[in-house]
Amino acid sequence: GASSSPFGNASQAQTQAQLSAGFQNQYQLSQAQALAHAQAQAQAQLAHAQFQAHLQAQGLSLNQAQNAGIGNLGTSSPSMSTPGSASAKRIVQRPPMRPPGVPVTNTMSPLRIMDLTAAARKKKQKLPEKQLQDRVAAILPESALYTQLLEFEARVDAALTRKKVDIQEALKNPPCVQKTLRIYVFNTFANQMQTIPKKPNAEPPTWTLKIIGRILEDGVDPDQPAFVQKTNPLYPKFSSFFKRVTISLDQRLYPENHIIIWEQARSPAPHEGFEVKRKGDKEFTVNIRLEMNYAPEKFKLSSALVEVLGIEVDTRPRIIAAIWHYVKARKLQNPNDPSCFNCDAQLMKVFGEEKVKFTMVSQKISQHLSSPPPIHLEHKIKLSGNNPAGSACYDVLVDVPLPIQRDLSALLANAEKSKEIEQCDEAICAAIRKIHEHRRRRAFFLGFSQSPVEFINALIESQSRDLKLASGEASRSSERERRSDFFNQPW
Repeated sequence: GASSSPFGNASQAQTQAQLSAGFQNQYQLSQAQALAHAQAQAQAQLAHAQFQAHLQAQGLSLNQAQNAGIGNLGTSSPSMSTPGSASAKRIVQRPPMRPPGVPVTNTMSPLRIMDLTAAARKKKQKLPEKQLQDRVAAILPESALYTQLLEFEARVDAALTRKKVDIQEALKNPPCVQKTLRIYVFNTFANQMQTIPKKPNAEPPTWTLKIIGRILEDGVDPDQPAFVQKTNPLYPKFSSFFKRVTISLDQRLYPENHIIIWEQARSPAPHEGFEVKRKGDKEFTVNIRLEMNYAPEKFKLSSALVEVLGIEVDTRPRIIAAIWHYVKARKLQNPNDPSCFNCDAQLMKVFGEEKVKFTMVSQKISQHLSSPPPIHLEHKIKLSGNNPAGSACYDVLVDVPLPIQRDLSALLANAEKSKEIEQCDEAICAAIRKIHEHRRRRAFFLGFSQSPVEFINALIESQSRDLKLASGEASRSSERERRSDFFNQPW
């Protein structure tokens, strides 16, 4: 009754324990007091053994009881926890010792594991919301099946992620197949003097030049006119195969803008073809210059390199690979230094050295690589006869990405739309949170039912520590400040 602490008995017991430590340092125990102390310890051990037997009767060991959360009941209770209980590190204190001669009733708490110092243990990694804690698994053996399902789901997700990454990598560098691009060049005309007699107020004579193309499929009659044949939507449009298209008209007839240039960099939108319309009634020859758009970029090899490799136009990685195969086939790799190779007479014309490092090949062949030559076409603008005039066509080999690329892109897009799975995950997480809440309540009341007095004492002790932490007075010790030597310390 003399204690001013709002927590009553718990604080009084702590004060008596601290006083007893001071008494024991100054006075020796008498024989009767020693005997009483021994009896107190024996009673505590007996109480502990009884509690353990009680737990075993319920099918729980002492460690399982601790894991089941009986020791964390104070801080895990939704209604009794305080703000400071989650983040504070506490030192596990020994059970309070009372002064000799004071009757001991179960001093050493059988629920000492319920020390409520959960903050140190809770510093473990936070579990995902979909997983059940070990404490729940100990109570519900059936939860092992749910854990197996979670592991299986993790394996399926990992496999899907790997496949998704593979598809994304394949889309970055799509595999291509060589196809024939047939280019049709023709012109149409209207209101020409040769075909229509002169009338008053007639529209001026005009002509239109058209350049279109399509990818040839196997088994398709190549003689069908391109402007009748519909293009395949799976293949890129005609303009995507060219980097720049230059059309040169007769400068004497069209002095102002006799050169028409289309560049993909300026108008990246793909087109099915190109069309040039002008007024005029005189026939002439149009020069057409097509610069191919290779992806990845291709280069024309010098005559010396063509003599070695036998290829005229290819990409840089394939050219370097061809040089490596040439060196390997003729066993030119230096046996003393595998990072180098010796040059034979043909390679000497290319590199000009007897020995070359493999790492320098890419740099040294740059002088032997140039942009591939553009395609030059000529077309005579005819203003009489059949309309459209001209039926010339030209075949060019181009790299076309495989049609499966669109399917892969659609597959990736569908894989991202998993709203149904997300809804199921949210429902599972809500159920798991409810299970954990019920487990905490069960553990709270189970701990109270086992030993109400010790449970309430431990709870009050925990709440008092939390109150100190919340008020910022955890570092102060009222017992130390009672002694005079505390005030004799240096500042």
